[in-house]
Amino acid sequence: MFVEQIIILRMKLSKTEEELMNHLWKLNKAFMKDLLEVYPEPKPATTTVATLLKRMTDKGFVGYNLLGNARQYYPLVKKKDYFSKHLDGLIKTFFNDSASQFASFFAQETDLSKEELEELRNLIDTEIKNK
Repeated sequence: MFVEQIIILRMKLSKTEEELMNHLWKLNKAFMKDLLEVYPEPKPATTTVATLLKRMTDKGFVGYNLLGNARQYYPLVKKKDYFSKHLDGLIKTFFNDSASQFASFFAQETDLSKEELEELRNLIDTEIKNK
């Protein structure tokens, strides 16, 4: 887990890598053909996906098992861990390392309904009770 945290802190995925990683997180394990199937039209070229997978493997985000001549890919980093580290960086960079400033911005600047805001309040109340 410690090595995984270092990878997440030091490495970022490009937008196209994140898109592919999202497909892999949903599938959990996938062959190249499985990944190509989940892309919307127009689908990327097989060579493009292969290049992305190679880069993501080199960065330590993706692993694979060799089954015959085919590679079955799987994520090495959990989606929650990846995005929580990036959210932490966003809060540090743009909100003076203040989660309350981020929450204030999020509540005021997004188009949340009253019901969604109440749901957020309930989530926060639950977290407060659990602390």
